[in-house]
Amino acid sequence: MKNVQSYFDSGRRDFLKTASLGAVALNFSFPEIPEEMAGIPMGVVVHSYGARWHSKAGSPSYPSFENAIDLIHHCKEIGAGGVQVGVNGWASDFAKKVREEREKSGLYLEGSIRLPQTSDQVPIFEKEVLAAKGAGAEVLRTVCLNGRRYENFHSEKEFLEFKAGALMALSLAEPIVRKHQMKLAVENHKDWKASELAEIIRNLGSEWVGVTLDFGNNVALLEDPTIVIETLAPMAFSTHVKDMGVQEYEHGFLLSEVPLGTGIVDLKKGVELCKKYNPSIHFSLEMITRNPLEIPVMESNYWETFQDVPARELARTIMEVREKSFPGELPKVEGLSDEQRLAFEENNVTSCLSFSKKSLGIG
Repeated sequence: MKNVQSYFDSGRRDFLKTASLGAVALNFSFPEIPEEMAGIPMGVVVHSYGARWHSKAGSPSYPSFENAIDLIHHCKEIGAGGVQVGVNGWASDFAKKVREEREKSGLYLEGSIRLPQTSDQVPIFEKEVLAAKGAGAEVLRTVCLNGRRYENFHSEKEFLEFKAGALMALSLAEPIVRKHQMKLAVENHKDWKASELAEIIRNLGSEWVGVTLDFGNNVALLEDPTIVIETLAPMAFSTHVKDMGVQEYEHGFLLSEVPLGTGIVDLKKGVELCKKYNPSIHFSLEMITRNPLEIPVMESNYWETFQDVPARELARTIMEVREKSFPGELPKVEGLSDEQRLAFEENNVTSCLSFSKKSLGIG
């Protein structure tokens, strides 16, 4: 995209004209939180413990989580309602142990699984689906891309090749989850814009394939979190609940997961929308403690796969970054010792769980 600043300037008036109309359209009431759902606390996505998962720090205060059972034990101790954790490589005997621990703890279990990229990988995928089902999971979160769209692809051609591969992977996975009646939930993982993912799920046309709705990822793709949630909530099987802090920097803006209630995401509306469409949905925290991500929207390379983004979307995002800039410094792990990073991570998780109970009616 050329002359990004001119796009910002030209889009400013369009944004101001449409902003008030959008606010009116979004001003509708939601049903009250059902009592039976309010009793299930927020769960924890394994990525919330990026430092502690298979940690080599040897910390007595924050011992390493070596597997799903360790994570379940800890999440029970801190009052979480469940876990979402990878099931790759699970054998049936380990799945049985996970099921026993899950049943003793009373926590829900959601799996995270890799899609089969070729027909040769389908038997492995099916084995892992069966292991997750044996452990008591009913939903399997997955992603089409492990990286970030604006970093992984440097041309529209590359992105379209990725899209074709992703559609093939989903077409290989769908008959397996349908056969075993397991829900497969595709995350918006800084790869798909909300409308793109919604179209993919609709075109697949399977009751067994839906969405893991991440509340904050698509800010990196210049999308309003509330619009993303409105678009994807009707097909959501699971969630990644997070709040996002933003600050301007010379090449665009910085983006960081921040403790719930301190960022730009309308969490209450997000929770209400998800419950409206799926009353049995679980809310799982993904509070990743790391350095802020750089979103280089003022660099031409960022735009290689975004050919049709209206100028007003860039304008709206930059205006929000400036108006809602995170106070003080965004969370960082740079310069922290292993022990400090582990403590920082744990405090972030527990503070978010407390907020979810007190302010979101979860638990």
